[in-house]
Order: sequence, then structure tokens, then C-alpha cells
Amino acid sequence: MPHTVTLIPGDGTGPEVAAAARQCVEATGVDIEWEVAHAGLDVMADHGTPLPQAVLTSIRKNRVALKGPITTPVGTGFRSVNVSLRKMLDLYACVRPSRYYEGARSRYPEADLVIIRENTEDLYAGIEFGVGTSDCDELIEEIEELSGQTIAPDSAISIKPISIAASQRIVRFAFEYALANGRRKVTAVHKANIMKETDGLFLATARRVAEEEYADSGIEFEDRIVDNMCMQLVQKPELYDVLVLPNLYGDIVSDLACGLIGGLGVAPGANIGEECAVFEPTHGSAPRYAGQNKVNPTATILSGVMMLRHLGETEAADRLDAAVAQVIAEGRDVTYDMKPQRDDPTAVGTSEMADAICRALG
Repeated sequence: MPHTVTLIPGDGTGPEVAAAARQCVEATGVDIEWEVAHAGLDVMADHGTPLPQAVLTSIRKNRVALKGPITTPVGTGFRSVNVSLRKMLDLYACVRPSRYYEGARSRYPEADLVIIRENTEDLYAGIEFGVGTSDCDELIEEIEELSGQTIAPDSAISIKPISIAASQRIVRFAFEYALANGRRKVTAVHKANIMKETDGLFLATARRVAEEEYADSGIEFEDRIVDNMCMQLVQKPELYDVLVLPNLYGDIVSDLACGLIGGLGVAPGANIGEECAVFEPTHGSAPRYAGQNKVNPTATILSGVMMLRHLGETEAADRLDAAVAQVIAEGRDVTYDMKPQRDDPTAVGTSEMADAICRALG
């Protein structure tokens, strides 16, 4: 059955890795019609926004998108396009598998984790008040009056909302993912020992969902404090399977998990809601490498694998995943970051690695 998919090339190195992923997905033989929609720095001049309405319209219509990375300015400038997409489309579940591929530069060949991150709340909800603004000053006064705690007058304020409803649906998503993918355990990660109201609510909700809805599922449930979780992942990642976390911790821990398997270059991702799903690499746009045909396309190609599975094209997804694994294991037609030495002159470019994966598909 043909599928129509929104393709968002992104900016920086995004168009290069997105083109590589498109090439590899097409090489599986799955019938896909791509509807290209542009977002990011490159459209600011023409549209006055990095996220034109046409992009959202396309995703809502097609329900599935494959997206290259998009630059987010640090400290100033527009808010993250990624965060905006998640909020506007209610893509509440961020799914980031971190699995070792033989041949990748890693000390953890046993690593096989899936990070499931709540996408809509927590500090990443973006409810902030700037230092010295009248709103911030009023909020500081109100907080001091309600809590009896003093806040320095030169503070900026971020609000951390965590709700029962959002916590329930992300924990349910984690259990359903575990059941659908033959996983064995779900671990809820939190800081409830200190943040007793917000993280405490997340943990209490996770425990209730596990006990009341999945006690007989065969999926083990446990919880870990986030700082301890980071230590344990570095020491013994093989003890863990599916991790479910609030937004900010999920972002940080998913990058740690990427480090276990060889870096962001091999880490795919998806943002999934009830109506739409957007598949994209975990890494950023690396604008300093734009146009150099240098960066690793693996994460975006593996995001395409996740997309194919979401579309029900399991056989094609398995073949593409196996082709990626073969090329990485051979270690010949891979980008510089996957060589034993990063200055290895035999390293190939983005497009050449994609070509090799297509050849491995047969």
C-alpha cells in the first residue's frame, strides 16, 4: 500500500542526512510519496518564522513525517522548532532506542536501551519569566507570599508542571511499547526524593499505573533516582531495558545512552502522539559541517527504520536495519566518526555511506 510522508529536510547538515535516509528508505522498495515541507533557519527570511503553518498542515494531513535536524539558537532567538512541533501536534512520547551495533566505537556492546520521554510538560514546557520583567517580579512576590521562601530579586523563573494525566499516558505508552516489542522491564526515573510534589506525583502515578493496569503483563516495573540512574547506566547498562522519564531528565539521559552505543550519530528517534508521528535523529544540525558531505547519516536512516515499522512495513524495516548493521560491522564504507581513528583517510562521506547501505539491501 502506498504511503504519503512529509519530509522536512531541516537546516545545517539536515538536508544531507535527510536525503541519505530518503534514498535508503526508497531502496527498500516500499511505495512512499514524499511531500517536502521546509522549516528552520533557511525559511526565516521568507516566512518570518522557522515553522511555517504549511509544515504543520502537511504533517496533520499525512500523519507521518521524517525530519532532518534543525538548528536551535542557544540563549537567544526563536524557541526550538522541535519543541514547538511536539507541543502543537501533541507528540507526547519521545522514543529513543540506544542499541549497540557491532563495529561502532563503544565500550558497551551489551547496551540495548529504549528511552521514553514525556514531551509536553516539565521545565521543557517553556513557561519562563525573564529577569527584571514586571511579570517575573510579580511572580517572585507571589511565590514568596505563598511559600515563605525568599527568591533573589535578580532571578529568572521557570515553571515545572507535571500532571497526573500526562504522567499516566507516558507510563502507559512505555508499558505498551515494552509489550509490543518484546521488552522485559520498565524503569521509571525521577528525583522524587527532593522534588516531592512534581517528581513525586510522576512516581506515584507510574507506580499506580504499573500496579493497577500491568501487574499481570509479565513486564517488570521498578524506579530509580535520576542521578543514580546515570551512574548505573555507565556501570551496568545491561540491567536496564525501557526507561520512562519526565521531559528534562529524558533529554539528558537519552544523550547519555547515546554515548554508550557510539554517539549521537547512531541514535535514532521518534516523537509520537495519538494522531501524528515525527521521526528524526537525536543529534543536532551541526551547521559548521553543512555542505561538506561529512556527517554520519546512520541516526537519520535508523529513524527511517522506525518510521517503516510505524507504517506497518516491518519486513522492509528489518532489511534496512540489517543493511545498516552490515555496513557498520564491515567498517569500510563509514564516516570518520565510526573509524577507529577519526582522521582515517579511508572514511567516506554521508552520501557514500548511504550508497553502501543501499548496496547491502541488495
